[in-house]
Amino acid sequence: MSEAGDFIDATLQRESSWQRAEADQDRFGPGLSIYGASVGAVRGTVRDALRRHRELDRDGLNALSSELWAVPVFERRLAAVVLLQSALRHLDNSDLTRIEGFLRGAHLPDLADPLAVDVVGPLISGLGGQARSRAEAVLDRWVRDPDPWLRRAALLAPLRELRKGAGDWARFRRRSALALANHAADAGRDSGAAQIVRAAVERVEREAGGEA
Repeated sequence: MSEAGDFIDATLQRESSWQRAEADQDRFGPGLSIYGASVGAVRGTVRDALRRHRELDRDGLNALSSELWAVPVFERRLAAVVLLQSALRHLDNSDLTRIEGFLRGAHLPDLADPLAVDVVGPLISGLGGQARSRAEAVLDRWVRDPDPWLRRAALLAPLRELRKGAGDWARFRRRSALALANHAADAGRDSGAAQIVRAAVERVEREAGGEA
């Protein structure tokens, strides 16, 4: 483990609460281990780690996020998301491949949604020209993917722009139609997968206003 990764992991364990760990385990199910640290503790720990390790460049930040995500502990994976949120200025469309891997393994709205809304969305909105076109093509692929968490992420990614009235509603509607076509197929074999996608459409419609 890297020095920064060891600092984050050790700090999160010190910030743990067995009561919170039990409550979160009941809420999230058995897929991940839980330390029991609060969201505020995770954010504060990442902030402290970045202050302690100012030498981390783009490659170092990417490696640290992958290191944190690799261990199936909720707080470590949330720390990886917070780290990416803090490193947006270093990210470009080439990072979507790694983020896609995170999304495929997220399996929880508490991890997948901030990745989509607070990392993928701002990353793409900060691009221009061919880089933006390539990134939008990635979301077009995600929305057709059998993995419902990727379809969900493709729909939630533009939420910030849509809230501000700066997003492309026509593109969102095209993507939601494609996602919901797969949603209809999911409903016949996996109602949980269908709801994962439908909930994303409903959230955008609820939070971004009447144009949806």
